[in-house]
This record gives sequence, C-alpha cells and structure tokens, in this order.
Amino acid sequence: MTAGGKVQPGLHFVATPIGSARDITLRALDVLWAVDVIAAEDTRTARRLMEIHGVPLGGRKVLAYHDHSTASARVGLLKLLDGTTSMAYVSEAGTPLVADPGYQLGRAAIEAGIAVYSAPGASAALAALSVSGLASDRFLFAGFPPAQAGARRKWMAELDAAQATTIVYESPKRVHRTLGELCEVLGEDREVALCRELTKRFEEVLRGPSGQVRDRLAQHPVKGEIVLVIARGTGPVASEAEIEAMLRDAMKEMPLKQAAAQVAEILNLSRRDLYQLGLKLKHDG
Repeated sequence: MTAGGKVQPGLHFVATPIGSARDITLRALDVLWAVDVIAAEDTRTARRLMEIHGVPLGGRKVLAYHDHSTASARVGLLKLLDGTTSMAYVSEAGTPLVADPGYQLGRAAIEAGIAVYSAPGASAALAALSVSGLASDRFLFAGFPPAQAGARRKWMAELDAAQATTIVYESPKRVHRTLGELCEVLGEDREVALCRELTKRFEEVLRGPSGQVRDRLAQHPVKGEIVLVIARGTGPVASEAEIEAMLRDAMKEMPLKQAAAQVAEILNLSRRDLYQLGLKLKHDG
C-alpha cells in the first residue's frame, strides 16, 4: 500500500478466510478496496466476501480465473496489467496457489516483467499444523494424494523419506481409505491429526495413532474440509560405525556441541548421547 490508500501496479495475491469471515486481514481489505481489477477463483464467493466487509465494487468487474480457465483467459488478464493497473487475485478460500489456482498466472506475470505481491493470511495447511500437536520445525505440504491406490501407497512411502511432518488435503469420502493405506505403509502407530472444518462452527481435531483414528472414522464418518497432518518417521537406524563417521565429519567443521546437535537432528538421536560420544572420540584421538 502507498499513501492515500493506493496500491502498487501489478498482481496482488490476496489470502481469504477458510471459514470465519472475520479472519480476513486489514491489508487484504485495503487491497480489495483499492485495486483496479479483481479476479477470483469463484466470483460469487469473492462478491459475498466483499459485501460482508463493506467493500464496494464501484463499477469494477470480478473476473473468473480457476482450474479450468484457458491460457487465453490468463493472457487476457495479463493484458490488463499495462504497468499502471493493479489487480487482486483471490482463491475461493485460503492462500492463492496453495492447492488452489494461481500458479500459472503468477508465473506468467513474472515472466512478463509484471510486479507480483502477496497479502498473506489464512491457510488451512498452517492452521492444521498449528493445532496438530506435531513437530513444526520441519514440515512438508504435499497437497492432495493421488486418486489411485497403488500410486497413493508409493506417494506415501516417498513422502516419509523426506523426514518431515507432512500436511495433506483429502476428501472426506476418501480419508478413511487413505488412513487405512497409511497404516499399511507407515504402520498403525504413526501419529496423525485429522483436522476438520477448521475455523468453522463444527471444527474438530482427531489426534492419535493412525490405526486408532482410522477405526474411529469407521464408526463415525466425517464430513467437510479435511486436512491430515502426519508425524515424521524416525528414519532408518544408522549403525554405530555410521554414527561415529558422521559425528567425526561434523566435528571437523564445527564445535563438538554444534556437531552433536546437527547429527542428532539428522538421525533423530539424543544430543546428550552424541555429545558424550564426541567427547570419547576426542579422548581416543
């Protein structure tokens, strides 16, 4: 934003609420108020959101841009950005480009030399991570799982190799089956958090081992928007020789305390134990 309520010319990605309309940011409202053009994944939702917050259209059109929009529709939007025009793009809910349309529009704008800005805000993925109770120091957003069972199992195994808490979106009709396959691939003891209808009236979070959550859903199917958060695995168990070799290499590059912490993080081992091992290695030369 600039003085006088103006926005910079260019494309502005604007995050919108995922449930509660009050979760929109003041900056998002400022941008929607001030831009010359508004594009939206769902024009009806965008108009309704602006009505709720008293943002007038003032004769401006709300142009549609969604998953099924053609390349020519994208070119048409970019032609409007002539260096003096500002445009807001909003997805139906949440942050644009996060499992929502907008990537190709943003990429094309950048390639055309058009300035791209973000008015950040609500995101179902980050909201779910916040309430999951699972480690947040390293996480991976993986979107929607593949539709076919075989591809989904392979996808799960590959995600687990990333050694990060994984966040996925899933259909309420498929989530029980997905949890069953998750139990087969990663084991029934893997901790998960199934987050449903976040920020909405019937918000619910089911936490526990994947087997227990799977069995609970068998008795009580769920509806609504689903985000599944999956705890990271412990990874393959390294041999004593491999641990010593990694620690020796790290100690060549950094102090012992830092080296022990780094190797502990990689192998999911105790920092204290690795520090003691480092002292022994130093003593033994």
